[in-house]
Amino acid sequence: MARPDPIEFARLKLVERVRAAFNDSSKGETPIPPSEEAFFAPDTPIRMVHADLVSMMVGGMSALLLQMLHPHALQGVLDFSNFREDMHGRLRRTARFIAVTTYGHRDDAEAAIARVNRIHAAVQGTLPDGTPYHATNPRTLAWVHVTEATMFLEAWLTHVKPQMPLAEQDEYFRQFALIARKLGADPVPESKAEAQAVFRELRTDLRPTKEARDVAQLVLTHKPPGPAGTIQPFLANAAVSLLPPFARTMLALENPGARATPSRLVTHALGSTMRWAFQQRP
Repeated sequence: MARPDPIEFARLKLVERVRAAFNDSSKGETPIPPSEEAFFAPDTPIRMVHADLVSMMVGGMSALLLQMLHPHALQGVLDFSNFREDMHGRLRRTARFIAVTTYGHRDDAEAAIARVNRIHAAVQGTLPDGTPYHATNPRTLAWVHVTEATMFLEAWLTHVKPQMPLAEQDEYFRQFALIARKLGADPVPESKAEAQAVFRELRTDLRPTKEARDVAQLVLTHKPPGPAGTIQPFLANAAVSLLPPFARTMLALENPGARATPSRLVTHALGSTMRWAFQQRP
């Protein structure tokens, strides 16, 4: 009888633990199976970028920090989200939405988008100054989208594939635009240059507030249970490093400086380990 390969055993156990962290077994959740009938074909930029767990975690944190600078997006989270009590659950739901809309069958993706649109329809209220807000506001949704697309890609370029051709980067934005439009965002960029222009335009809507700074600290200092909590500070530093200087200033965050090097090393090592475990190639 052949003895089990200890390396293969370790790889499979790591995959099992990661999948358990991103799927709520109490709700019967299982990993999203890649479909031949997905919105996007295999080996296209969006599927490559969104498959990399570690860079997506780093880029996702950066995007969330930027989103909290938008007063409408921030107030919607404060009024309607339980993220403070269940940070991991919120991040897990976001990860599953990205997974199903990127890799899942298009019918499942459409259902997930419709579900989010129904939730957004009920998210409305007023800012502290009395200004009304609504989660279906196309401009607010555009900021949420452009921060996600920009930071996901920037994390991929920084930690996985810095030599990614500009044409593939443009294709990433073009593909991601499909989801953004289905969610009601406008304007929606279809190239890196357009994304940079939209980012500059929407930056004028941002405001530095105590509430945004409080959420930023919660995002950056929250430690999930288990071994993941040990690496969280390194990923948080990597996320802050991706932010443009103006955003760090508005959120009262220090440039990681000397801490950026060990954070990058840990992020690269963890990313390589996860790609090995899931048998992915950059």
